[in-house]
Amino acid sequence: MRSDLTASFMRCLGAAVAICFFMFLMASAVTHAENTWLEKGRGLWNTFGVKSGSSDMTVKEIGAGLKEALRVGTENVVARLGQTDGFNKDPAVHIPLPGQLAGMKSALDKIGMAGRLEDLEQRLNRAAEVATPRAKQLFVQAIEEMSFDDVMTIYKGPKDAATQYFRGKMSPALTQEMAPVVEKSLAQVEAVQKYDSIMNAYRSIPFVPEVKADLTDYVVEKGMDGIFYYMAREEAAIRADPAKRTTDLLRRVFGGA
Repeated sequence: MRSDLTASFMRCLGAAVAICFFMFLMASAVTHAENTWLEKGRGLWNTFGVKSGSSDMTVKEIGAGLKEALRVGTENVVARLGQTDGFNKDPAVHIPLPGQLAGMKSALDKIGMAGRLEDLEQRLNRAAEVATPRAKQLFVQAIEEMSFDDVMTIYKGPKDAATQYFRGKMSPALTQEMAPVVEKSLAQVEAVQKYDSIMNAYRSIPFVPEVKADLTDYVVEKGMDGIFYYMAREEAAIRADPAKRTTDLLRRVFGGA
């Protein structure tokens, strides 16, 4: 009788030990899982240049610094190009005559009117200079709409990452915004009248091929090329040149960029 009781007791004790051991294993597994996810979270955090529990930059600081840099850069670009001779006397962004019109020069030389093409070329550049300030608000809007992912992709990206972002995001809106301004400015600087006068003179020459150019689309395209050209220069300078980091925040964010 006593041996039966002892056997039963031992079976119960064994079961209890087994249950306790199983619960210990489950608790250990949960703790390990929690630690694994915590480490992954810390690792992800650190890949963005942010270290928990230290004085390093926060994501908020990086975002604010990047946006400040882009605002400074875009203001510089607009100020540079949106003034008299901003396009016209800058070889890097000067807008030449459309290819079709440039090909008319030899024909117009025969009637002493080739000089009108040079005047028209200057007026095309003037139109771009008048239209450029309209880009400023679009840049500001694009900066404000940047998501967390946008900020980190740009911050960790190549030296023209922000310019690529702007070009992809802004080109349709910028084209739509600048087109009516360019069209109006072409009229203001009398480029349209000059173009019509040149075309009338050209068509009076026998046997010349037909030529036609859309001045508005051409100036918008070349104007945008100039804006993004200098945007890329500004962005690269802020990343690489300490003298371009004009505030404490910019120096902090881009000091190691």
